[in-house]
Amino acid sequence: MANKDEKYGDKQSGWQKFSKFLWNAETGEFLGRTGGSWFKITVFYIIFYLCLAAFWALMLLIFYQTIDYRAPKYQLEESRIGANPGLGFRPRPKDENIDSTLIWFKNGNNEDNWKYWSDSLQEFLDPYKKSTIDAGAHVENCGDNQMASEGKFCHFDINTIPSQCSVENHFGYQRGDPCVLIKLNKIFNWKPQAFSESELRDSHIPDVVRKSYPTRPNNASQLIYITCEGENAADKENVGEIEYYPQQGIEFKYFPFTNQPGYLSPFVFVHFKKPQPGVLINVECKAWAHNIKHNRMDREGSVHFELLVDGF
Repeated sequence: MANKDEKYGDKQSGWQKFSKFLWNAETGEFLGRTGGSWFKITVFYIIFYLCLAAFWALMLLIFYQTIDYRAPKYQLEESRIGANPGLGFRPRPKDENIDSTLIWFKNGNNEDNWKYWSDSLQEFLDPYKKSTIDAGAHVENCGDNQMASEGKFCHFDINTIPSQCSVENHFGYQRGDPCVLIKLNKIFNWKPQAFSESELRDSHIPDVVRKSYPTRPNNASQLIYITCEGENAADKENVGEIEYYPQQGIEFKYFPFTNQPGYLSPFVFVHFKKPQPGVLINVECKAWAHNIKHNRMDREGSVHFELLVDGF
């Protein structure tokens, strides 16, 4: 009976047990461990995490040694981008319509109807206006038959573009004869290759490419030709006359792009001189070179956009 009373007499409340766990005066334990035990486990984890941090720092250092900040490790066919460039166009629709490819405006004196498109092109061209032949050590003034030196690029002079596609004329959007900028998407170390004579006999090659090639025997002055036309029969009829500035293509001398500081992509202005007003026109532009293949589904070697001029 006495043992039973003793057993129930020693029964402690939950708070007493918790207080004893926090600090046991009989054994000198704090949270179930003595001071010596806490010291040992603290030293162990300090050493453990220091070794872990040192290991990851070493692995990160080794990883960074394999990275070239100027050139990607995988290039051209080995990269996810591949070696077949696509085309881009400017101006682009507003950000809220980021998936759209429609250039839609109403020409006339009310600039609210077309100013966005003109301002967008002007903003894109601002870096080109600031870039001069003396802009940096990586830019060169290349002649007609001259490629850029290693690690440098040829200066692209926008002053050769006629006034039809100029800021002063609002790139034609006020008049209803808009200019659309076409450029090749940048691919590191990609170089255009000229068509062979046998390839030029292919019926799929446009006449402008076939007839112009013999006049440009030098590789530096050879062009990546740009052609734009309506996608369908009705579009071809409604798109009207088209001109290209400063010429109908981009010279080989502006390639390759190797991440040179200050590099700006060369481009062609496509001037739609008299598109049919009030009609949605589907336009497809293509680039032409031996190593540019066309795939309409993946938009390789080409770009699609729609043009809609509301008119007065």
